[in-house]
Amino acid sequence: MYWQTLHNFWNAIRFYGPLRVGTEWLLIGLFVYGVIRFVRGTRGVRMLKGIGVLLVVTYLIVALIGRELKLERIEFLYSKLLIMASFAAIVVFQPEIRRALMQLGETRLFKSWSVEMDEDIEAIVESAAFLSRRRIGAIVAIERQVGLLSFAENGTHLNAELSAALLNTIFWPNSPLHDLGVIVGNGRIQYAAVQFPLAESGELAQELGSRHRAAVGMSQESDAVVVVVSEETGDISVAEHGRLMRKLTPEALRWLLRELLGRGPMEEAAEKAGASA
Repeated sequence: MYWQTLHNFWNAIRFYGPLRVGTEWLLIGLFVYGVIRFVRGTRGVRMLKGIGVLLVVTYLIVALIGRELKLERIEFLYSKLLIMASFAAIVVFQPEIRRALMQLGETRLFKSWSVEMDEDIEAIVESAAFLSRRRIGAIVAIERQVGLLSFAENGTHLNAELSAALLNTIFWPNSPLHDLGVIVGNGRIQYAAVQFPLAESGELAQELGSRHRAAVGMSQESDAVVVVVSEETGDISVAEHGRLMRKLTPEALRWLLRELLGRGPMEEAAEKAGASA
């Protein structure tokens, strides 16, 4: 039976042509790679692995048992399972689908580096260093291609020019807006006192608190770069695509933000070389 299946498969390749079949496989592979890369670092990646394992195991059961023993009802139930799994995937991956649609609608095709971006980074780094020295907790989400307005429905709209002094004032203990997160975009502090989505507790080290969970959660639900300062230790961390980079110095934070927000180390090196020349 299996030799017959392989023989039919080879005949199908010869009938349609290796070039056509290879092109179709390449397109399918690129699509699967894009999906895996998109959900990497999010809550959906574990669900995707679980669904994949379930479908593979179920298919093997159907192929090895159902077809050998000619159990038509098993094959019928498997086909219905695939239909149900398709609808379930839409519900399970709703945050990822929403993020993809937002990216399509808000992608900036001609995003260039500007002096204003350097000034914004300097303001965030200066504020993070100030708050770190005094062990004042803070969390700032920096908007990239995906807009963050959907997360700010219950926040306080500021639309104020970004500055280190204003960030320090917002996060100063006992101020009305200090306890939650800040959203920064287009060189402005757009919202304060925003409740960020929390990552699952098992995804982070036990010593990390709610601010770090919120930073990782926001980075999982969007493409934002999130800077967080620990109130207990004063450590500076950055969350991006579900990853948390901890214990950063102000210099490391500056370099990392420049890389993640558009200008990587290669461009920095070219700039320094031009300056020295």
